[in-house]
Amino acid sequence: MTNQIKIAVIGVGRWGVHLLRNFLADPQVNVVAVVDPHPERLAAVKQQFNLDENVVLTTQWQDLKKVPGLTGVAIATPATTHYALIKDALQQGYHVLAEKPLTLDPAECRELCQLAEQRHLILMVDHTYLFHPAVERGKTVVQAGKLGDLRYGYATRTHLGPVRQDVDALWDLAIHDIAIFNAWLGQIPVKVQATGTVWLQGQANREITHSPSQGLADLVWLTLTYPDGFQVYIHLCWLNPDKQRRLGIVGSLGSLIFDEMSRSSPLTLLHGEFEQQGNQFIPVNQRQVVLELEPGEPLGRVCSGFVVSILNNTPSEVSSGWVGTQLVEILAALTVSLEQGGKPVFLNKRSQL
Repeated sequence: MTNQIKIAVIGVGRWGVHLLRNFLADPQVNVVAVVDPHPERLAAVKQQFNLDENVVLTTQWQDLKKVPGLTGVAIATPATTHYALIKDALQQGYHVLAEKPLTLDPAECRELCQLAEQRHLILMVDHTYLFHPAVERGKTVVQAGKLGDLRYGYATRTHLGPVRQDVDALWDLAIHDIAIFNAWLGQIPVKVQATGTVWLQGQANREITHSPSQGLADLVWLTLTYPDGFQVYIHLCWLNPDKQRRLGIVGSLGSLIFDEMSRSSPLTLLHGEFEQQGNQFIPVNQRQVVLELEPGEPLGRVCSGFVVSILNNTPSEVSSGWVGTQLVEILAALTVSLEQGGKPVFLNKRSQL
């Protein structure tokens, strides 16, 4: 195709290689360059994907400035590098798809969003779950009122490793479930609380500020309060062999459960309510409905969404830079609460999703 958009992938580690795979499969995209500081990774992806000799393989980000007609970049590098890379890319006139989180600092996120708007460029964040068919279908169920009056939400995200050395369990894991709850509720929290426990990496190993004062939290408990009083409780841990990826919302007429570990029925609607008989509450109308989902790889939807945004010159309605900024603001507020032993922290109601 002569009208293909030219994209470079920056970082081809565990996640970046999947971005590369999806862009290579998109007929509207011409992958013209791959950047990674490790030459062995460049050699590996060249062989794995049988990359054309014309594709620039380089360890230096600055080499992209020599690539003619480059349209956009996909950045899958450590979060600490995002701000400088994204800012430079936008200043060079490139559209940007960035791995989550956008940056580790809300002020930096806002600056990048404003820069993208000033340059009329797309800044999109790879919050993959927001493109998951189960999350998309769940949003329609919740917002159609099928759960009745919403009562509370809960989520558990646990596994045994990998244990990060740059961020704690809060910054590593929480963003996924918060993004889903925000999307389903159509709101962002106004108050947050977090408590944590450190076992593995105490003060002597502490490398960053996104952690309790005693080190990097391995276990974190979160409470999010939304504008209408709805509350969400989230359990995060990276040293629990009981791997769970389960999220639910409970209403007066039933519960909606997203269980990523269930391949046969990841999204389930559990109907059930109470009928009062005297001073007794009797469960009635109980039944389970497994909701059918559209096929499609979530990350593939992220990549195609980025392409469509570029072609239409329209920011992503699902995961724009501003959505990514809201999530970083929430994580930053949770970090303050975590550092202060669970003290409530209030957020500005700057905008609702």
